[in-house]
Amino acid sequence: MTELLQPGQLLARGVSRHLRGHGFVSIEEFVPARGLRVDVMALGAKGELWIVECKSSRADFQSDAKWEGYLDWCDRYFWAVDTEFPTDLLPDETGLIMADAYDAEIIRMAPESKLAPARRKKLIQKFATDAARRLQRFRDPKLPALPDEV
Repeated sequence: MTELLQPGQLLARGVSRHLRGHGFVSIEEFVPARGLRVDVMALGAKGELWIVECKSSRADFQSDAKWEGYLDWCDRYFWAVDTEFPTDLLPDETGLIMADAYDAEIIRMAPESKLAPARRKKLIQKFATDAARRLQRFRDPKLPALPDEV
């Protein structure tokens, strides 16, 4: 199965595995709001929400013009890259995770910027709904889509 995944997806898998060890559950390719899609959204036991963007190359990073818009949708924001990535390109005011397909390590903790309670509640509800829909679709792939899933 590894050969079917793109490099960024492999990084996301390693990140999700690592964050699980810190008590977080993760959803890949999560849409916090219309027009935004984050690589990994992680939810901690105390309701904290982290976004991790996985970058597999310099070109992948340089073509990402939307990342600053993600800052309003999380308590902490991280980049996840592999050991070959030129980390000097990444902004110092963001977190850094070194990852591969199997695990990861937090190198630099992202600064905390707490979400407003109403936004947190909305995001946690969307996280739970998306996770439940994905599980149901996994268990019953022929299930018809709901109107808001189309």
